[in-house]
Amino acid sequence: MTETLADIANRMMAPGKGILAADESSSTIAKRFQAIGLDSTEDARRDYRELLFRAREAMSECISGVILFDETIRQKAADGTPLVQLIADAGAVPGIKVDKGAKALALSPGEKITEGLDGLRERLRDYHALGARFAKWRAVITIGDGLPTDNCIQANAGALARYAALCQENGIVPIVEPEVLMDNEGAAHDLATSAAVTERVLKAQFEHLVLAGVDLRGTILKPSMAIPGRESPVPASAAEVAEATARVLRAAVPADVAGIAFLSGGQSDEQATEHLSLINQIGDLPWPVTFSYGRALQAAAIKAWGGRPENVESAQAAFTHRARMNGLAAAGKWSAEAEKTAA
Repeated sequence: MTETLADIANRMMAPGKGILAADESSSTIAKRFQAIGLDSTEDARRDYRELLFRAREAMSECISGVILFDETIRQKAADGTPLVQLIADAGAVPGIKVDKGAKALALSPGEKITEGLDGLRERLRDYHALGARFAKWRAVITIGDGLPTDNCIQANAGALARYAALCQENGIVPIVEPEVLMDNEGAAHDLATSAAVTERVLKAQFEHLVLAGVDLRGTILKPSMAIPGRESPVPASAAEVAEATARVLRAAVPADVAGIAFLSGGQSDEQATEHLSLINQIGDLPWPVTFSYGRALQAAAIKAWGGRPENVESAQAAFTHRARMNGLAAAGKWSAEAEKTAA
C-alpha cells in the first residue's frame, strides 16, 4: 500500500524521537570546520555526516528524520553505501533542504525574503527519486523598530505556502519553517513582544497554507519558540518561555497539523532541551511536539571529532547523548539530573 503524506509525517513525529537538521550550507559547515581547524573538503563533509548517520543508538532510538543538503543527498559513505540508505536503514526518513537562502526584501530595509521557487517542481521530482520524502524551507522574520512589516510576513508566508503545495504535489511532506529571530544584532525585544510577533506570523502562515490547498495532516511546522531577544534587558525563565510558547501555538496553529518540531535558534544545547521538555510537560496540546535541531544536536559531536578518525567513537557518543536528552524532552521527561547522570 502506498504511504500517504500523513503516514510519512506521522513517522517523523514518532514518540520520543525528533529530526536531525544536517542541512548546513557549504559556507556554514566551512565555519564550523574552521572552528576545529579543519578544511571543508567534500570528503571531510562526507566523513562528518557519515559518523552521525552511523551512530546506531542515536539514529534508531532518537532520530525520526534527517534534513540533508543537496550535496549530502547525493553522497556515498566511504564504503560506497549511499548516505540516504544509512538513514533509511536506521529507521529514519531522509529529507532535503530546498530553499536558496534569505535575501534582502526589496523596499523593506532590514528584512529578508527566502528565494528558491523557480524550478522547484523539477528539483522536488529529482529529490524524490533520490529518496527524499520530506523537505524544508526556512523564512526569517526580524523584530526591530517597526519590524516585522506586514509586507515581510505576507511575502514569506506566501512563498512557504507555494513551496508546501509543490512538495505535496510531488509526494513530499513539507516542513514549514517561519523563524522569528532572537539572536540577530540588536535583538532587544522582550518575551511578550516575541510571543505577539510569533503568533502574528503563524496566523498569517496558516491563512496562506489553507488558501494554497495544503493538507495540514501531511505538514509539519518548524517554529521558533517565544524567547526574548539576545540583547533583551528583561530575561525570561525557562518556565515562562514554555508557557508563552504553548499559548502562542494554541492560538495560532490548527489542530490538524501533523506535528510541531521546534528549531533551536540561538539557544544553547541544554536550553533548547529544557524548553522543549517544559512545553511537553504543560500537556494538553493537540499535536505531538518535538525537536528539529542542527547545532543544538551537533555542537558537542563536532568538537569531540575534531576531524580525526580516531575520535569518531567519541563524537558519536557526544551526539548520542544529546539525541537521548532531546528524546526525553520530546516526551516531557528531561531533567537536569538526567542530563548529569547520562553524561
